[in-house]
Amino acid sequence: MEGVSPEPLRSELDSKSKQDTAKEEDDDTFKESTDAEVTKIRLMRAFVESRDPSSKEVDDLMIRRFLRARSLDVEKASAMFLKYLKWKRSFVPNGYISPSEIAEDIAQDKVFTQGLDKKGRPIVVAFAAKHFQSKNGADGFKRYVVFVLEKLCSRMPPGQEKFLAIADIKGWAYANSDLRGYLNALSILQIVFVENKKLKSTLLEEIEESQLPDIYGGQMPLVPIQNS
Repeated sequence: MEGVSPEPLRSELDSKSKQDTAKEEDDDTFKESTDAEVTKIRLMRAFVESRDPSSKEVDDLMIRRFLRARSLDVEKASAMFLKYLKWKRSFVPNGYISPSEIAEDIAQDKVFTQGLDKKGRPIVVAFAAKHFQSKNGADGFKRYVVFVLEKLCSRMPPGQEKFLAIADIKGWAYANSDLRGYLNALSILQIVFVENKKLKSTLLEEIEESQLPDIYGGQMPLVPIQNS
């Protein structure tokens, strides 16, 4: 009796598993969406797929994220989404940022990840005093920001669309000044400044002590973003 290679069967099972996973994700998206959102997700998907076939690879969570960012306005969300796809193809042609592309920024050890806050959002800590302008210029720092965001997104629980960022400016000096870099970061992150004397109590409003960075009186050690 001839032996049967398991590869075709494994491939078929893997394909079915991926399809089932995608279906489960879509089902979860619709469970957590309002009727209006479900309708507009379908409308937007039909529109963007007709304009850019690569959008077929994007799940409904991503579509919903853009819709919510534009108050469920399909036209505005679609324009924003198509612009994003075009930008990603040109700026991240390989689909991801390799650590070798941003070695200088990684070596500065300026961004760290933690656990999750009380709302299930990943926590990231950035130290302004450890940031120095990259020799690769603004584009180099943008790639680092994209790298950080990809790492954070990979840690987001299903259905979560946000993360919590702590920007620590202690020790910041003129040598750390990088206006263009900061503007790039500020265009993405919402930063709230807190007085030192209120720091721990303010952070504990959003973060359990077990998830709070130990440098702020919590229990969790900092983890460099590249190691997360």
